[in-house]
Amino acid sequence: MPKNKILITGAEGFIGSHLVEFLLKKNYNIKAFIQYNSLNSIGWLSEIDKKYLKKIDFHFGDVRDFKNVKKAYEKVSSVIHLAALIGIPYSYTSPLSYIETNITGTYNVLENSLQHKVKRTLITSTSEVYGTPKKIPIKETDQLNAQSPYAATKIAADKIAESYFRSFGLNITIVRPFNTYGPRQSNRAIIPSIINQILSGDEIRVGNLSPKRDLVYIEDTVRGYEKILQSKKLNGQIIHIATKKSISIKNLIKSIQQILKVKNKILIDNKRIRPCGSEIDYLNGSNEKSVKILKWKPKIPLNVGLRSTIEWYKSEYNSKKKLIDYYI
Repeated sequence: MPKNKILITGAEGFIGSHLVEFLLKKNYNIKAFIQYNSLNSIGWLSEIDKKYLKKIDFHFGDVRDFKNVKKAYEKVSSVIHLAALIGIPYSYTSPLSYIETNITGTYNVLENSLQHKVKRTLITSTSEVYGTPKKIPIKETDQLNAQSPYAATKIAADKIAESYFRSFGLNITIVRPFNTYGPRQSNRAIIPSIINQILSGDEIRVGNLSPKRDLVYIEDTVRGYEKILQSKKLNGQIIHIATKKSISIKNLIKSIQQILKVKNKILIDNKRIRPCGSEIDYLNGSNEKSVKILKWKPKIPLNVGLRSTIEWYKSEYNSKKKLIDYYI
């Protein structure tokens, strides 16, 4: 396994903490870039095995601060950029904060990768950049359509990354995970929201039952990241981490209810409805490129991933731990 240091921004978050844990178990050398906070919290990284935790080189800072990002690049050979503001509803309220973090933060990573001549830089995008697609499954070459300020900032970040490849020859790959789920995910996401409403004995409140989503279990997502990091065939390219399958919110709720053996009433909550023109009706990502180039395909069926996720949230709920909204 490579011994050179890999810098992971947003390492304390949902995907980030799982990715750090996964790579440490494979003997990678990791530097974890964590959003500075007054509590000196390392987020979900505090959940991983202590024998792996002590191997991490921690860096506290803010991706919006160029000089601080520069300091994080010492002895770094590759970068996986995950740090971002991801909550779509809040992007309607405070779009400038998304511009500053998602666009400026990505620029700071790209420019430092260029100046420090790192070998590989992975930029994390999102399936939201496609908006409601004209055809299914969505391919990496399909048209982009910003239906939220969040999606707009991620499109901008992707385009800046592409420009650094074309203009300066920076070895970048844009990774587009579809709807990743699993333990440690924020309550803002649909699956944790449904599970925790059920565990609380509440009615299940959602904004819309009809949208369909392509759900990827976290274990498959982080496995995809490692394969992308190792690949020599994706310089300057975009690649999906997707299942090529989708499920409606209505059927997702039914699946979770069946596993938990409950029948909580489902209500449409107007406060959870996206603004007119912003809702994405259907996300279903092609994984043809991932299968062909990386030999990657999802291994965890939805029912298995949901059961594992539910068990984790049941444990968290019973121990009354507070689920904090970290970065990706």
